[in-house]
Amino acid sequence: MVAMNNILIIKLRYIGDVLLATPTLRAIKEVRPDVRVTMMVNRGTEDVLSGNPDIDEILVLDKGSLAAQWRLIVELRRRRFDTVIDLTDGDRSAFLSWISGASIRVGFNDEHRWRGICYSAVVPPQSGMRHRIDRDLAALKPLGIHARETPPRLWLTGEDDAAADQLLDRLGIRRDQSIMIVQPGARYWFKAWPAERFAELADRLASDYGCQVLIGGSRDEEALVQRIQATARTRPVSIAGQTTLKQFAAIAKRAALFVGNDSGAMHIVAAVGTPMVALFGPSNPDEWGPRGGLAEVIYKRLDCRACFHPTCMRGEENCMKQIGLGEVLARINRFIPLDGRSGTSESACC
Repeated sequence: MVAMNNILIIKLRYIGDVLLATPTLRAIKEVRPDVRVTMMVNRGTEDVLSGNPDIDEILVLDKGSLAAQWRLIVELRRRRFDTVIDLTDGDRSAFLSWISGASIRVGFNDEHRWRGICYSAVVPPQSGMRHRIDRDLAALKPLGIHARETPPRLWLTGEDDAAADQLLDRLGIRRDQSIMIVQPGARYWFKAWPAERFAELADRLASDYGCQVLIGGSRDEEALVQRIQATARTRPVSIAGQTTLKQFAAIAKRAALFVGNDSGAMHIVAAVGTPMVALFGPSNPDEWGPRGGLAEVIYKRLDCRACFHPTCMRGEENCMKQIGLGEVLARINRFIPLDGRSGTSESACC
């Protein structure tokens, strides 16, 4: 095993990516509990890591002026990291790895770009489709650490639980009636199930299961959530833009079920163990699927390489539009079977 005492791990991606990197942190601490682990992440993703005992320090990266960038470089070199593990697979993080001054710098370069020169060891390309957790863990092999996949970890506090309860009370959510959460948003529109189908789903969950339906989302997705509320015949309750990341997790932990697109919220819900139906389109669940709780994944396996970004040319044959409401309800029924006599669940609402 490579000698190391002061490690910097870089993950300059999104919420789900950072959460999926937590098994790598666990693997390091399991074999070297004495090593100091610092993790650098983008602003807005740091709450995923707060309270995690596998991290000694979190560095938050802001996009700023040249002066701010220079201060970051000075700070990196001042900390005298001996090892950098770059899980980002990007040019900027590769440069930061190199400029840190660490003698051991491990990173990815499957695209054979210039960034390969920034590393002392490049992780060899992996054969076949592998989950992102396994891909991150592969970055530990050059250090002599061979780890197996474990679920992502998210740490909640009593304050997070209390804040979640306060919001549910304010919204009039009853404790003697089950909660189901639908999450209609996605980072890109072509990763999202149509809004009108989420409205239909909310109605069916309320009528078939007698449950209280919450609609999750960020502040930027409030308009989308309002459109779904206006379309639905029942009264789904919006929590969009009203929670922190951890408060959303605490609410999700109380839910009987989650239905949503491939997103950071999906990974958060998986981490707290809530059963889910996850809807996948252009991204492959073999690489990005939920890990943690029970999950039913719906994925049409269309080849999206030709039009993955920034648009989709399939129109009504879009992979997300090919997912029907009946298909989603059938997957939900695997978790919470309906009572065939009355059309309602005997246990869903207790």
